[in-house]
Amino acid sequence: MDQRIINIYDRFTHGELNRRDFLARLKDLAGSTAAAAALLPLLQNDYARAAIVSADDARLAIDRTGYESPKGPINGYLARLKAKGRRPVVLVIHENRGLNPHLEDIARRFALEGFLAYAVDLLSLVGGTPASEDQARELHGKMNQDDAVAALVAAVPFLKTHPESSGKVGAVGFCFGGLMVNRLAAASPALDAGVAYYGRQVPAEQVPQIKAALLLHYAENDDGVNAGIPAHETALKASGKTFAIYRYPGTQHAFNNDTGAARYNKAAADLAWARTLSFFREYLGPTPRS
Repeated sequence: MDQRIINIYDRFTHGELNRRDFLARLKDLAGSTAAAAALLPLLQNDYARAAIVSADDARLAIDRTGYESPKGPINGYLARLKAKGRRPVVLVIHENRGLNPHLEDIARRFALEGFLAYAVDLLSLVGGTPASEDQARELHGKMNQDDAVAALVAAVPFLKTHPESSGKVGAVGFCFGGLMVNRLAAASPALDAGVAYYGRQVPAEQVPQIKAALLLHYAENDDGVNAGIPAHETALKASGKTFAIYRYPGTQHAFNNDTGAARYNKAAADLAWARTLSFFREYLGPTPRS
């Protein structure tokens, strides 16, 4: 697909273009209204494709449960194997469209790998994630990001002390969620490990506060996010932090999201997933697997 089309869709999903302007530019690039209409399903997320692990998988125990934060109650989606035992925890942080079926599926994938997985709904701060992706994106714009960080900081002790937790907590996030992983690592010395997928970086002066080990996944074609990599890497090295950075050739922002055909890259997503699992097992401890 034409890189210009992916770029304008990326600008739309990040709030730089409204839907009307995006569709007008898509029509211009595609050449006609009909061609634009044919491209749109390839760009948009299709949540019917989200269930790599079924929501009713018999191996899993799933609950919708919340916790208290300084900014109010926060809801989430908790998944783990039915077999009893204490497990390392992965806090799953969503993109800028809230806790949708794809992020719930990510939590189930971690659960099948033996983690206690909690997909948080940060849009709880502004009423909760609606069913409509466009409405969720608009609601996200009304959420205060500092409040979201405070809510995530409160999630760490909640998950460390959960009856099924080993006491080790890591966080993984995608796009906005990747930024939130980086901000959480700087704000919470109790976080043990963080994995950020194509997430913007924290300012260099915040890097010394980071205690968690970090794994940072980046796309090749993602100029806005990637512009901050050199300075961030320099600051991490200067502060003696434990981290690894990978940039995946030929990929777009959101390459891990298998519900969006235009940007999903299976080879890169599979490799990043394998690295993520290995990283969490190294820094959070081994897991009982299904």
